[in-house]
Amino acid sequence: MPRLDVRDVPPSERHPMIHEAFEQLDVGETLTIVNDHEPKPLFYEFQAEVEAFDAEGYAAEKAGPNQFEAEFPKE
Repeated sequence: MPRLDVRDVPPSERHPMIHEAFEQLDVGETLTIVNDHEPKPLFYEFQAEVEAFDAEGYAAEKAGPNQFEAEFPKE
């Protein structure tokens, strides 16, 4: 499962980097994002703009202090 840690990436560069990584996935794969906050705005952005995003399969959990892991599945 592809994993992308964006905690050290400048905020303005995170969404484009995540979109690019998601586009490279095959159908049925899931991109795991490691972030310093729950990526709810990104979830809503994907839900509205990315047809291949499986919103029902999205999951996010706090994995530690300043660490959230979110799964973005592609259908």
